[in-house]
Amino acid sequence: MQKFVRTARTVLALAVIAVLPGVVQAQAKPVVAVLYFENNSIGKDRADFDGIGKGIAEILITDMAGNANLRVVERDRVQALLTEQNLTKEKVIDPQTAIRLGKIIGAQYLITGGFMSDGRGGYTLTSRVINVETSAITNPIRLPSKGDDVIGLIGQLSNKLNNEMRLTPLQVGQAGSGPAAAAPVTQAAAPSTPAAATAAPAQTKAAAPTKVAQSNRKMDMKTAMLYSKALEEEDAGNKSKAIELYRQVNVAFPDYAPVTAKIKKLS
Repeated sequence: MQKFVRTARTVLALAVIAVLPGVVQAQAKPVVAVLYFENNSIGKDRADFDGIGKGIAEILITDMAGNANLRVVERDRVQALLTEQNLTKEKVIDPQTAIRLGKIIGAQYLITGGFMSDGRGGYTLTSRVINVETSAITNPIRLPSKGDDVIGLIGQLSNKLNNEMRLTPLQVGQAGSGPAAAAPVTQAAAPSTPAAATAAPAQTKAAAPTKVAQSNRKMDMKTAMLYSKALEEEDAGNKSKAIELYRQVNVAFPDYAPVTAKIKKLS
């Protein structure tokens, strides 16, 4: 009997050893959180764009979830953390506060940025990556655009981030130690926006590009702002109003699957 028990333990130990590398590799993916983009617009209509940063972050999160080499924190968790920390009304979050939030939420890297309307139909997206552990700022990106294709502009940003970021894989237990360390993450999936996630972090084999059918329709600024307002209503718990706004977005931009999913979820 004792010989049988020893044999069984040996088999179990070998099975654990065989599985462990895969578990460690899964845990080693860098965890990235995207904070809401700041409104840096100028001109008399500046205040009109105050809510657009939430929509930009949501679209970017959805797009970057297609990168199989990253784990992206869901926007709902970011929103919950901002609410817990009484930061929902803050239009600008300073770097030190951002780093503190990153540690609480269990992210190793933060993506922050800004949106600017020049008041003449031109838009510019800027972003940077903050290492939560070292406070180092890398990958500064500036993307100007004269067209009215918001989702295309965010897709460009997603592509540049995925292609240019070189993130050190997480070590087991290296992510945040607070109650939010196991924050929900958006698992890798085919991007719902035109951008394809193709980048690989350092020491990780590059993922094959995901081919996504290009849509002939564009999400213009008016629709993007409507989407941001819908997110605001959802975060405030106003489901009926959020559904109404999401349906308006769906009419204007029916190709964007996340909107359909949100309507289904809230209904």
